[in-house]
Amino acid sequence: MLTNYLVPQWISIAFLIAIPAPFILISLFVYRAAKKTQNKIAFPATVIFFILYLAYIAIASYYGWFSQVSFPPKVLLLNTFPFALLLFIIILNTKVYKTILANSAIEDIVKLHIFRLIGVFFILLAIHNALPKPFAFIAGIGDMLTAISSVYVAKAIKNKKSYAKKLTYWWNIFGAVDILFTAIAANVLTKMSIDTGVMGVDTLAVFPFCIIPAFAPPIILFLHLGYFQKTKIFFSLSCFLVLWQE
Repeated sequence: MLTNYLVPQWISIAFLIAIPAPFILISLFVYRAAKKTQNKIAFPATVIFFILYLAYIAIASYYGWFSQVSFPPKVLLLNTFPFALLLFIIILNTKVYKTILANSAIEDIVKLHIFRLIGVFFILLAIHNALPKPFAFIAGIGDMLTAISSVYVAKAIKNKKSYAKKLTYWWNIFGAVDILFTAIAANVLTKMSIDTGVMGVDTLAVFPFCIIPAFAPPIILFLHLGYFQKTKIFFSLSCFLVLWQE
């Protein structure tokens, strides 16, 4: 069973106030892009899906579907993995997604990452001994750096700075590595917690914080992939060399 860490109520309330931000920002992003192509379905479909998905997470948590400590964690099996499959197998190949991507500015995709300021809650939870400090501080600071720097990266793109292409590329690499580290480290800590009894990331399987693993890793990686698709740049040695020489 999950360990019941004492998280101050104000942190949970603050999180509930902050967590709508990514859903609102992404929905507005879809709205602006869909409006350019007279698509009347993409925006309401996105909003309805987010509402239903959040409701599903809340109901699953209420009925204790995530309460069993396991490897992989139940929240991944029931939420994260299915959501990732939806994004990378279905949404990625739809005409609507491709149209929205084609009608979106790169700087607008970058600016979406401002919602990763929510990473501050990793640090707040660690301070109150609800998450392992090394994990939480690295993940939280990484998210916050990605979020804050997204403003400057987007500005460089918009102002067509000579260094914008390199900056955006390496910023995307950093942001993607940060979220991958967080996801992998969380699973490693879960396995260690089961095997040795050390503190794991049980708090991230409890509502409302379970929204983080259920939503953040797939959508953040999906946004980073959107940039690479938009610019037709992919992870490769030749790409590194070309960008280095420019």
